[in-house]
Amino acid sequence: MTQRKLPIGIQSFQEIRTGGYAYVDKTPYIASLVREGKYYFLSRPRRFGKSLFIDTLECAFSGRSDLFTGLYLHAVESGWDFSHIYPVLRIDFAGGTLRSQSDLTNRLHRILDSWEHKYSIGPSNGSPGDRLLTLIPQISEKTQSQVVILVDEYDKPILDNLGDSYLATDMRDLLKDFYGAIKPLDVHVKFVLLTGVSKFSKTGIFSGLNNLKDITLDRRYSAICGYTEEDLENVFAEWLCQFHKHEVKEWYNGYSWTGQPVYNPFDILLLFDQGIYKAHWFETGTPSFLINLWKQSPRLPAEYENLIAGEELLGSFDTDSIRLETLLFQTGYLTIRSWVSNASEGTWYTLGFPNREVREAFNKQILLLFDSKKQVPLPLIRTAFESGDTEKLRSLIHAFFASIPHDWYRKTQIKKFEGFYATVLYAYFASLGYEITPEDTTNKGRIDLTVKTRTGIWIFEFKVLGLDTSRDTSPLTQIRERRYAEKYYSDQKKIYEIGITFNPETKNIDKWEVG
Repeated sequence: MTQRKLPIGIQSFQEIRTGGYAYVDKTPYIASLVREGKYYFLSRPRRFGKSLFIDTLECAFSGRSDLFTGLYLHAVESGWDFSHIYPVLRIDFAGGTLRSQSDLTNRLHRILDSWEHKYSIGPSNGSPGDRLLTLIPQISEKTQSQVVILVDEYDKPILDNLGDSYLATDMRDLLKDFYGAIKPLDVHVKFVLLTGVSKFSKTGIFSGLNNLKDITLDRRYSAICGYTEEDLENVFAEWLCQFHKHEVKEWYNGYSWTGQPVYNPFDILLLFDQGIYKAHWFETGTPSFLINLWKQSPRLPAEYENLIAGEELLGSFDTDSIRLETLLFQTGYLTIRSWVSNASEGTWYTLGFPNREVREAFNKQILLLFDSKKQVPLPLIRTAFESGDTEKLRSLIHAFFASIPHDWYRKTQIKKFEGFYATVLYAYFASLGYEITPEDTTNKGRIDLTVKTRTGIWIFEFKVLGLDTSRDTSPLTQIRERRYAEKYYSDQKKIYEIGITFNPETKNIDKWEVG
């Protein structure tokens, strides 16, 4: 039996099905979408399989029944009719970068030109939206069939230019006019799907095409992209058996859109191919606009754990009103941990980092912005933790705070509060991949920060000179008096108790106590 191949970077459904690649059957979702509706929008992070799903749809509507043998869509119960071949109009912005409104206009005109050539229709004039409005009825009449419209990375021309708000707005307005031309053509249209990373507000890009059903947070479609636990155990069993399942899950699972959680497919394929645990997906490139937006309103990574969000935060944004938390969720750096929806409370979500890869890599990214030398000595910190060298750890932490540029303090008063020091250390320690618990609740109170390493459990309590003068209890004394360590006696690991007092004037450690 010929061993199957891993579909790394393959976005062609035909190539996967004919080239001996492993394939996770997503065709049940195709049957459901077509059976239940007509106009759809789906947002998912980059490299999650949106392009492959679009290509699978194109093959299905094009009547390529030979490619679906053994898949759900080929079964009688799916209700799919491969004998009806629809004209599929596909718009793809995944390739290349458009840096001006004229670039986008020319791209759209070339797409429309190709459709006219394919269906032997005379040239049309006007704006891209005007041409689309006249072209679709002609294609429908020529083929005696309704048309299918598939748009991949619909928002890329806008996201690529978020650094220039005026240009991004121009791109948005042009796309709004173009996509809006689809709405009046209902009688000529069989199916529409727009996919992208972000969702823009109804007053923005979707104001012209406001009949799209957004399935982004529909729990029934949570696993429409990505791999489930079952997928790994069945489709990728021959590779999964070479790894510890719980480690694979810790590193790459955890993405959820209110339904079944999924693994990042890009990470899984590279892990199975290379056998290396690393931030495969994160390292393909963090959008520069995210980092620039973070710099405008810094928020330390610890604050994103268990972040409460409503529809207004997760739903959408516009080019002139962008919330970082919204972008972090839509681009895959945050995910839905849990959610509540009922008549009394409405609907709200609890967000957090999806897995170890994102938590660790995101914190490293933020640390590099803090560290003026760009040389965070993570291996040395790990060694200090694992060997129980508290003095070495103190020295490394002191050096790190000394490296933070003065501007971070000049612009804000946060240096006065212990929460700042706690969250900076959270980012520092989370970059190592350790299990970190800020505001760790016990029956005696809350530990400022708990770090679980392979060899021990570290309990940290912080204070800032000049604050809370009503008590002269040192942070180490507080740890002991409140018996914080009792919570972890059953772990049977060595427990380290560290009390740190910070000086807001020197912006560094004033006193380091070890229990």
